[in-house]
Amino acid sequence: MLTLFTDTDTDFTPRVAAEYGFKLISMPYSIDGETFFPYQGYDEFDFHAFYDRLRGGVLPTTSALGEDAYLRCFEPEFAAGNDILYIHFSAAMTMTFQSMDKALAILKEKYPERKFYGIDTKGITIVSYLITRELGDRLKAGMSAEEAVAWAAKEVDNFSQYFFADDLKFFRRSGRVGGLAATMGGLIGLRPVIHMSQAGKMESLGTVKGRVQVMERLVKYVEDYGDEIKAHRFIIGHTDAPELARQLAGMLQERFGTDLEIEFVCTNPTAGSHCGPNGVGIAFHSKGRLQ
Repeated sequence: MLTLFTDTDTDFTPRVAAEYGFKLISMPYSIDGETFFPYQGYDEFDFHAFYDRLRGGVLPTTSALGEDAYLRCFEPEFAAGNDILYIHFSAAMTMTFQSMDKALAILKEKYPERKFYGIDTKGITIVSYLITRELGDRLKAGMSAEEAVAWAAKEVDNFSQYFFADDLKFFRRSGRVGGLAATMGGLIGLRPVIHMSQAGKMESLGTVKGRVQVMERLVKYVEDYGDEIKAHRFIIGHTDAPELARQLAGMLQERFGTDLEIEFVCTNPTAGSHCGPNGVGIAFHSKGRLQ
């Protein structure tokens, strides 16, 4: 048997995970010294309440999982005779996967006959969500773990993500975006545009003044780099900004047609701790990611 895993940093919720039979690994965030694990013990998250706390001045932090957490997730599956396929957010963004590798080294000695397949989406939030959905569809249709790994090796870089942040203080604290430091001076009214690179890291593409203008920039990226976008889901993600997300959807449908399949996703709180409220982004099938 094969057990499927993904994590909350792919924006998967318990409902979506259940649709494909995924087990969900929760990525933590902390506020005022208290650590929270999304969806542990509950199925619905109050995104509006979380992002309102950020609007009120709260600055959450995040931390990597330790190897014990992965042992607790994976060992019961290996002990039951199951192999594992884990589709996860970018390994380049966190130390958590070093902990996972340590846990797997222990488990492989104990269960040498068991197999572990890892697929790195080289993204976080909506592009990881899109790739994991695409793989989930294929796995439900009978794709094997080996075939899924081979598909991902060819296709991951053909899914792109672009988004903007509304308040730089969250990224300023996290330091997670390459190339952003040089643009931080005097950014009143300017919003950084960020993408997920081929290396699986967040990189700044500069700044745009005004919300309408920055959303027009996102539409332009689809025009320039989109490929077969109507043959795949188109994901609009937001950090508790549904009206902006719907406005962007209207702009996209005006440009590409009302038959564009758009799905709205609210960004998980762990990733949202870094980008803050009122941000919007897109993920779509593309000609390739920027470096």
